[in-house]
Amino acid sequence: MTKKTILPLLIIALSLAGHGSAQQTGGTMTISLDDCIARALKDNLGVAIQILGPEISSEALSQAEAKYVPTLSFSARSSSSENASYSYIDAAESLIDKTQNYTFLNASQPLPTGGTFSIDMSGYKTSTNRTGQTINPRYSTTLRFNFNQPLLKNFGSKMSRREILVAKNNLGVSDETLRKTLMDTVYSVESAYWNLVYSIENLDVRKQSLQLAKDLLEKNQRSVEVGTLAPMEVLSAQAEVATREADLIQAEVQIKSNEDQMKQLLRFTEAEDKAVTAILPKDKPTYVARTVDLDEAIANAVQYRTDLEISRINLETDRLNLSYAKNQVLPDLSLNASYYSPGIDGTQLIYAGNPLTTPVIGTIPGGIGGALAQTGKFQYPNWNLGLTMTLPLANVFNRASLAQAKLNLRQAMLEMENQKVQIYVEVKNAVRSVEANYKRILAYTTARQLAEQKLAAEEEKRRVGMSTNYVVLTYQRDLANARISELNAIVSFNVSIASLERSMGTNLASKNIQFTDFVPGPR
Repeated sequence: MTKKTILPLLIIALSLAGHGSAQQTGGTMTISLDDCIARALKDNLGVAIQILGPEISSEALSQAEAKYVPTLSFSARSSSSENASYSYIDAAESLIDKTQNYTFLNASQPLPTGGTFSIDMSGYKTSTNRTGQTINPRYSTTLRFNFNQPLLKNFGSKMSRREILVAKNNLGVSDETLRKTLMDTVYSVESAYWNLVYSIENLDVRKQSLQLAKDLLEKNQRSVEVGTLAPMEVLSAQAEVATREADLIQAEVQIKSNEDQMKQLLRFTEAEDKAVTAILPKDKPTYVARTVDLDEAIANAVQYRTDLEISRINLETDRLNLSYAKNQVLPDLSLNASYYSPGIDGTQLIYAGNPLTTPVIGTIPGGIGGALAQTGKFQYPNWNLGLTMTLPLANVFNRASLAQAKLNLRQAMLEMENQKVQIYVEVKNAVRSVEANYKRILAYTTARQLAEQKLAAEEEKRRVGMSTNYVVLTYQRDLANARISELNAIVSFNVSIASLERSMGTNLASKNIQFTDFVPGPR
């Protein structure tokens, strides 16, 4: 992972941990829910993997945008040829020709319309030992402007920028995939945290229930000793104590299982796993009434759900692919134009008479400067303009691609509509679960209070001989079950709120987690 990736993770970890940090005393780690979320987001391998997605897509976008960076080239080439002379008029023994070619500048610029504009400045120098030459050596330069523009196929900014638009869409998909991973991680941590809280509270209830049974057993044993109670009553109390001890063991095992799940989410190292023998949550589940408007929840889901946003982006890509497929079945008609200015100069040879038979008696100096002057003044302007049309047989297959693009778009639209239906059902169930769990809390709280009153009354009746051990033990079990049911309802309420926020796509915002802290560059 790069430094620019690690730094945002540390920042978000510190910001999330601002409410308090995990504390370890001996083998017990005391940690809050915010601390757990911060650590999970910082150390989670799934998050680390998905963080690379936007980075890769961002580089791919930069590569696609490089299409409009001009291309520059320069070149120089020198050659010499020597051949036997087949005419003594050309040369006495051998023909020697020397050439030097230069490309001073060749710049090509793709245009947003799909065309290409280029500038070329080139030249050459030639020298020879052939007789009869009037300019030797000779210099030539040419400045050329070229323009090529497709008029049908590949015409327009959408076709020209297609790779860039697709790369932007891919970047958007990578961002949303990362966002979904963050949301799923937050929900997984919340769910595991509250399940751990439940298992610890459940253990406390089991301990209280076991203590009640032990207290009753002790009372029964004293009553048997003084002869006021039959020995059979001691056996029933002992059986109940054994049963509740088994329940206690099961509760302890459940805590360890939930602690292992939490350690896995928090990416404990092997050394940490050995050092931390117990995880103690700081936060306690609450059950403040929460009114959720279904229409508002669905509107939030439509706006913030990552999977729906991914479908929207993919749908846009499919529309772009359809537009491209339609364009590719058009004829290939191109406009070609060029405007260029040549220039020629060199050393002019003056002969005594016939250049083929008389010697050189003088020269008039010349060089590349003269050629450049002619070129720069456009002394000899030249131009050409043309249209080229190509009708490839491959258009038959392109029409098959067009039909495929139409089907892909139709399929994507249907999948998106089906996704909206599924989201509606999911959000509706999440809202119903929040409401139902809150009502369960109220009902189980009342049931627990009544169970406490019933047990207290029954114990008083037993004290005066108006009840039996069996009834008291039964009421003790009822109270333990009522407390566990109440606790389960409270924890389920908190988990259902976390599930609702995830189904609406708002759990990052509710935890004040900034998505931009996890992605490189501005968004």
